[in-house]
Amino acid sequence: MNPQELKSIMGSGLLSFPLTDFDAEGNFHKKGYIERLEWLAPYGASALFAAGGTGEFFSLTADEYPQIIRTAVDTCRGKVPIIAGAGGPTRFAIQCAQAAEKAGAHGILLLPHYLTEAGQEGLAAHVEAVCKSVKFGVIVYNRGQSKLYPATLEKLAARCPNLVGFKDGIGDIELMSSIHLRMGDRFAYLGGLPTAEVYAAAYKALGTPVYSSAVFNFIPKTAMDFYKAVADDDMATQHRLLKEFFMPYLEIRNKGHGYAVSIVKAGARIVGHDAGPVRTPLTELKREEYDALAALIDKLGPQ
Repeated sequence: MNPQELKSIMGSGLLSFPLTDFDAEGNFHKKGYIERLEWLAPYGASALFAAGGTGEFFSLTADEYPQIIRTAVDTCRGKVPIIAGAGGPTRFAIQCAQAAEKAGAHGILLLPHYLTEAGQEGLAAHVEAVCKSVKFGVIVYNRGQSKLYPATLEKLAARCPNLVGFKDGIGDIELMSSIHLRMGDRFAYLGGLPTAEVYAAAYKALGTPVYSSAVFNFIPKTAMDFYKAVADDDMATQHRLLKEFFMPYLEIRNKGHGYAVSIVKAGARIVGHDAGPVRTPLTELKREEYDALAALIDKLGPQ
């Protein structure tokens, strides 16, 4: 897939980040991961992001990463495109990007570089180095320490033809609006705040109708129903699902740091698609939180 094809995929539809399956000892569980992808693929997501944030990219080793991407590509070939997460230090991000390209992924989502602060010049050099290390499409993710501004993105777009997408995980409406107005259709745009459904209508108004759904991992039918309601401007359905599920869900998610991933793994376990434990430094939901989530899911009905 060339970069423009990746950009086209990002132009519509719901995207999601499958969990990465681990066994009881915390090792990659290939069989479980294959079964998860086979379960999720038919529900209609436009693309799946393997080894993304919800897939605990930040905990994966250099040996595990290529195996996970190859498994996702092989399992979903002909069913749904696979975009790989890649990130961390520049040289490691390049290793990941090249491994994903070799494995047959359709592009990468360039995740933050993590710990150290960096200015715009350094961030631009990091993104440019990764883009120039591969031929397929790159989506850059504004989040945490990696916060790119409009002028920087404009320079990167001129230098890197394969930089075709922008994902926002910051939630700064002024910044998002200024990026969209400056870059126009040079990029495809993706809403990427945790539990993105809560912000979907607002982002659609900004010209970003596409978002990634974490809850697709355990309530795929409801996730698709909500996306359809956003696409159709069906505010009644959006408000009903926000009130009945998403806002109570946020109350549970916000009880612990790192719960944005932990609660999704708990949800998968509740619906019979256990992905195993989260890896440290993440922690599992407490029993009462798990039970509250189970009650919310039960009210939604069959998926």
